[in-house]
Amino acid sequence: MKKVSPAAALLAFALMISLGPAWREASAQQVASARTNVSNRDAAAGRVARLLKRMTLSTAETAEGSRVRITSDAALEGVETFTEGGRFFVLVPEADGSVLAAGGTAARGFSRVEAGRRGGDALIAFTLAPGVTPRVRASFNRLEILFAAQSGQQPTSGGDTSPTPTPTPSAASPSANDASTNPAASANPSAAAGNAAAGGAKAPGRGVPVPPEKANPVRIPRFDKPPTVDGKLDEEVWQQAAVFKDFYQTDPGDNIAPSQPTEARMGYDSKTLYIAFRAYDDPTKVRATVPKRDQIFDDDFVGVFLDTFNDQRKAYALFWNPHGVQADGIKTGDGNEDYSPDIVMESKGSLTSDGYVVEIAIPFKSLRYEAGKDKQLIPSLTVSQTGRRVRAFPPQPAGPGSRGVAPVADPGRFINPPIEADIGLTAKYSLTPTITLDFAYNPDFAQVEADATVITANQRFPIFFEEKRPFFLEGKDIFSTSNSVVHTRAIIDPDFAAKLTGKRGRNTLGLILASDAAPGNFGEDELDERQRDIVTEADPDERLRKRAAFTDLVDNLLGRNALVGVMRFKRDVGRESSLGFFGTTYNFAERHNHVLGFDGRFKLNPITVAAFEVVGTTLKDCDRDFVNTAAAGQPKAYELQLGCSNRKGLAYSGSYDLTGRHWGWYVSGEGRSRDYRADVGFTRRTDTNSLFNFIRWQSESKPKAKLIQMRIENFTGLDYDWRGRSQGWYDGGNYGFTFAGQTYLRLGTNFGYTRLFADEFGGRFAGEDQERQARHRTVFFVFEKTFSKKYSGFVFMGTQRGQFDFDFGAGPRFPRVSLSAVQAREARAAGRCESEAPNFVAPPVCAGLHDPGAGKTFDVEAGFTYQPTSALRAQLSYNKSRLTRYDTGLVAFNDNIFVLRTTYQFTRFLALRGRVDYATLASQVRGQFLFGWTPNPGTALYVGYNDDLNRHGFNPFNGNLEPGFRRNGRTFFIKMSYLIRRSFGE
Repeated sequence: MKKVSPAAALLAFALMISLGPAWREASAQQVASARTNVSNRDAAAGRVARLLKRMTLSTAETAEGSRVRITSDAALEGVETFTEGGRFFVLVPEADGSVLAAGGTAARGFSRVEAGRRGGDALIAFTLAPGVTPRVRASFNRLEILFAAQSGQQPTSGGDTSPTPTPTPSAASPSANDASTNPAASANPSAAAGNAAAGGAKAPGRGVPVPPEKANPVRIPRFDKPPTVDGKLDEEVWQQAAVFKDFYQTDPGDNIAPSQPTEARMGYDSKTLYIAFRAYDDPTKVRATVPKRDQIFDDDFVGVFLDTFNDQRKAYALFWNPHGVQADGIKTGDGNEDYSPDIVMESKGSLTSDGYVVEIAIPFKSLRYEAGKDKQLIPSLTVSQTGRRVRAFPPQPAGPGSRGVAPVADPGRFINPPIEADIGLTAKYSLTPTITLDFAYNPDFAQVEADATVITANQRFPIFFEEKRPFFLEGKDIFSTSNSVVHTRAIIDPDFAAKLTGKRGRNTLGLILASDAAPGNFGEDELDERQRDIVTEADPDERLRKRAAFTDLVDNLLGRNALVGVMRFKRDVGRESSLGFFGTTYNFAERHNHVLGFDGRFKLNPITVAAFEVVGTTLKDCDRDFVNTAAAGQPKAYELQLGCSNRKGLAYSGSYDLTGRHWGWYVSGEGRSRDYRADVGFTRRTDTNSLFNFIRWQSESKPKAKLIQMRIENFTGLDYDWRGRSQGWYDGGNYGFTFAGQTYLRLGTNFGYTRLFADEFGGRFAGEDQERQARHRTVFFVFEKTFSKKYSGFVFMGTQRGQFDFDFGAGPRFPRVSLSAVQAREARAAGRCESEAPNFVAPPVCAGLHDPGAGKTFDVEAGFTYQPTSALRAQLSYNKSRLTRYDTGLVAFNDNIFVLRTTYQFTRFLALRGRVDYATLASQVRGQFLFGWTPNPGTALYVGYNDDLNRHGFNPFNGNLEPGFRRNGRTFFIKMSYLIRRSFGE
């Protein structure tokens, strides 16, 4: 099994940072003053007094020392502990400490207990005996404190202690006495990391007690001079740093000693936080490549979670591979990690004879925290030349002489418009230390790399694509909701956009305002097609109607922008809970959509979270119709008439999530009414309600066994519409196995029932039955294996019996294959659907009405990665999906997608990337080639070329099959931007 010391370091250090806020240091005077001021403000505002927790205190002797137990009649949340002046303090919010014994209680390890109220809180003080360090363990309504003497340790009232020596690779196991002892409290507020926590009272998972030095805060020292970030860790200044070591391995082991030791050090100066890692390992086993940013997780890596607001709700997730290549993102309180945001920092790593070393410098102005201000400008310039395929011939006008004349087969032609230049500006300004205003004027939001090619055939609902534009990525977790009422890809092409985000105290705020040019941006080709449609219309009356519609488009829609607004506010409640509300507005022409909702997330205990969300929507939408308003006997004149409707919709969701060590349970319910609309968000389906239940069990992890862990899951779901009609149900199980040698196997099966209604498809089904039903059963497996540093791969294979073909068709290669469509084609071929006879009525079979039907699918997804050197990486992936109908035996669609990606990373910041996608269903080949230089987020130079071709495809203008390759379009571009950054006071 591959060594796991970097992962152990990562997880243990994450524990230190995330548990820190519960035990951060402060003076008794500071705490009492702050709590009293809050209480006074509440009283002055006339607030109703809250009931205080009632507590009892008991003492018992153990072999280790005295154990004090504080028990409350309610959950103990927000408890703080600190040591000052030879006394150990416990602060319990919203509690009554006057009922506790005061002044006379003493036991081994402490000589006196004092308890009383400070505002609305209880403050309990224990006078410590020399050489005693308290250990704290909390669980719901109980707090246990062990007063135990520590051999060789200085009294807690002493001053700073020196960092421990660097561990050697020969260390057999971590020692509780190797790490630094608890230094005195520090009130230095000049750095975000001025007080970083070294752990809580117990490690995660099993509840293993941690050594005393890890159960108390650790003071991060201020450096006299900044270290040089060169990946060597040989400067004397690092001897001043706080040291973190003796980590726990949590995966694949469960709180056991790691296979190799890892050490982390931290310090800061007035502008920068410094972090260093020394990871010990056999150098032949270290995985170290030069990948793209955020793509380091196939290598060894180390990292931290920085909870800069000390609220355990959101943290920076920062990781580095042995060369110092960065991966950075945001981890939220629900455990999700998003690596799309990027911050500016410096890092360097180097391989050594006993492992590797990484040094990091993170400017405080790159982080959101309660100090400092920042401002920055990012001017950008894009120069591009785009060629495209257009029609070769002008339209052939319809008229009396055109009947019976075959239209000219237009092969199309390729044109190269002039070079275009686009200048934009993005600005960031810190209004307060924690509130930031972002502004973008005429930004070039075109993505450097296109979205991945996906299978779109037989897709009944919209496909979700992730946001990739940096302007919208930062702070996007603020706008996250369970119903996705905000999905910023709905803002397609803003002329300007402004965003205000941040946090102050317990309040989180987010605002977005944008003017989107996309809805009124009718391209030259689209306008040409509309005019061509008018000219070629044979019916004079219909031609007049289409011309009136085109005139209205040019006069009232062309060039107009949509105004988009988003608002989000969230208030932290308790330790790790929150309540919030949000709203969006979308306005274009005669369409106005408004959304308002509120939500909440509540952490009921360390492993249980409950959440809810309620959303209301309104939509005023006006259909544009053109009617003849001319008087009798006058030439027809078509004028615009608007038919406006007002609709109101509702959405809701709720969930209960229990995540235990060996088992977990998740249940949720959600629904959206038929008229629910959220134009600034992403909505997959309306007029539906869903209930979902999920339960899982996993075995004890055995890192040295061949079968390391087994996982069993069961899930059940039920869908029904707002009229109470069943839309389907399903039940399934998955079985996962983790083997030695980074080998994973997953097997699964599920079965269920699906029901379709004709009104969901906007019309009638063929035949008398306006419903379709099918039972389905799915079987699949997934296998993943890392063979060596050079080779890895995975394969997914599955089949489903009873999958619906929705009868949409899949282009000219796969027209509709339902019984209704097949009969309609046969009738047209036999001439039964057309006749010049007067009053001819085509038979019903010619309509070819919609006719969904069940069939069998076969799906394969596979990938292989080859990395012969640290700089070169090649990935080949394959995705196949095929559906064959039962009633006709015909293939509804068969798509095969091949993707080849190759990257050569000259340096950490300089890379050449190539990607070729080939989809057989669309007969499309897309090539993307990119040269990029990205020294930091905001400063970048890209030179790229994209090509779009058909291979043995159909001509888009005449529908004829074209052998070989035909180009649809190509683009050459140069994109450049430069970060201009300055903090106040520099």
